[in-house]
Amino acid sequence: MTDILNDFMERHKEILNKELKNCISRLDAPSILKEAMAYSLEAGGKRIRPLLLFAVLDSFGKKSEAGLATSIALEMIHTYSLVHDDLPSMDNDDLRRGKPTNHKVFGEAMAILAGDGLLTYSFQLIAEDQHLQAGQKIELLRLLSKCAGPEGMVAGQVADMEGENRELGISELEYIHIHKTGKLLTFSVLAGAIIGGADSRQLDCFEQFSHHLGLSFQISDDILDVTGDEEVMGKPVGSDTGRDKSTYPSVLTLEGAREHLSLHIEEAKKALGQTNLNTEILSQITDLIAERTH
Repeated sequence: MTDILNDFMERHKEILNKELKNCISRLDAPSILKEAMAYSLEAGGKRIRPLLLFAVLDSFGKKSEAGLATSIALEMIHTYSLVHDDLPSMDNDDLRRGKPTNHKVFGEAMAILAGDGLLTYSFQLIAEDQHLQAGQKIELLRLLSKCAGPEGMVAGQVADMEGENRELGISELEYIHIHKTGKLLTFSVLAGAIIGGADSRQLDCFEQFSHHLGLSFQISDDILDVTGDEEVMGKPVGSDTGRDKSTYPSVLTLEGAREHLSLHIEEAKKALGQTNLNTEILSQITDLIAERTH
């Protein structure tokens, strides 16, 4: 990781983490609910989705404040999905980012409610953002609903559940990951472009970029589930294999998965180059996803 990227990430993570705490603390809500929401929000993580949004804004020369509320909303939706995914009725995980999962600390009912709170609060934050114009709010709320809802992330989760205990083909596997992981990454990128003032051609380029980046992210995740270090990752390795889930290494072999990862990284960078913007930070984040260890 270069010094420029490291400085960018650390600076924006600090801004983001501070505002995440502020957003929860000012809620007029039961203290136990706020505690459960904050527990998973503050558990760490890469913050890759908000960082992508900030990096797109940077490519337009826009200040991060313009996208702060949207980035908070995005991280809340991502976190809610993890809280619900970890539940016994879903993936039944005991650890997330090296800590006990939300339902292990607060119980299943409160974990569900904490996820519900994070999901719905995210839309309020965008609607109330004073940095956005009315038209931008409408477009962001429409796009977020589509990417996170039954045509996006939720659809991917359903397909993932239905794909357990059977061998999937590459097209079925890609459908799951385009929706479960990729759609929210697409929102990250397109939200930054919308706030940054992208034209229709640039929006198309960023959508192509996000498509290939989302698949790269998931392929990398599947590879790490085979080759990763549990202490570094903060969760058990081999968990997908243990649940009889199809993964890129299981469908394509480990070497085939690595080849697909390289292909999608190359296509992502090609799309970035077509925006005619200064996308150096985005390019470095793309490399980081390809080379990540957790």
